[in-house]
Amino acid sequence: MAAPENQLASPVPHFSVRLSPTPRGARLARLLAEQQLRTWGMPLERPTQIVAELAANAATHGRVPGRDFQLLLYLVGHTLRIEVTDTRGDRLPRPQLAPAEGESGRGLLLVEAFADRWGVTHGRHPRKTVWAEVSFPAADPGPSTLRP
Repeated sequence: MAAPENQLASPVPHFSVRLSPTPRGARLARLLAEQQLRTWGMPLERPTQIVAELAANAATHGRVPGRDFQLLLYLVGHTLRIEVTDTRGDRLPRPQLAPAEGESGRGLLLVEAFADRWGVTHGRHPRKTVWAEVSFPAADPGPSTLRP
């Protein structure tokens, strides 16, 4: 695993880390994302669920032995963008209905439910990036101290 990159001096807060395409790497992606979101003071539920699903997909369907996947989070205004890049550009994600008895196959349906937007971007061969965006309302500034 490469050391996480967190650029506080950057005008766009971001966090980036490369992880092994294993169940452990996917779990670590969720834990690191949750910690970073806490640092930024962001809501946790929707984004961490999205990271968990996209990282699990990268570790399961995007796995190539010896090639890591990358998690990138960045915040522009009130929108959080989550990107997971793997090296299986030949395997594009498609939401599908899983069998009722099935224990897997619902990840992209969850991403679709929790994200405001999501999609896939082709990168330099053989990479692909699955991304999702979550928008949050502006923080309530509280009662005004100005008097008319």
